[in-house]
Amino acid sequence: MPNQLPARNRPKNLNLFTIRLPINAVVSILHRMSGMLLFLLIPVLIWSMQASLSSEASFAELAEMFQHWTLKLILIGCSWPFFHHLYAGLRHLGQDVHWMTTLNKARFSSRIVLVLGVCSTLIFAYYIW
Repeated sequence: MPNQLPARNRPKNLNLFTIRLPINAVVSILHRMSGMLLFLLIPVLIWSMQASLSSEASFAELAEMFQHWTLKLILIGCSWPFFHHLYAGLRHLGQDVHWMTTLNKARFSSRIVLVLGVCSTLIFAYYIW
């Protein structure tokens, strides 16, 4: 069997919940997930815009619906992906022009993205509540 590769004794960890990812990878994965969620929310956004523009009565009905606490919680929950995607996208644009590309600076910018996303969500929650 001359085509057989030598056996390697590598540790195998197939449990994804025990793998400790670097913060850069976490921010990158969350950026992709938030983008996917925002894409899936586009039909709801289009529907609400169409409903608000169709007549004064439907606008008033939609405005009343948005005053309910459960819908406010849903809006707050959907605001974090928006803010995270915005700040992570700006971070990626900065890295494309070679800004904050060393490992320590990239870790720092990842932490900044997470903090800004949470702070922006809290400010948004305060504003709509």
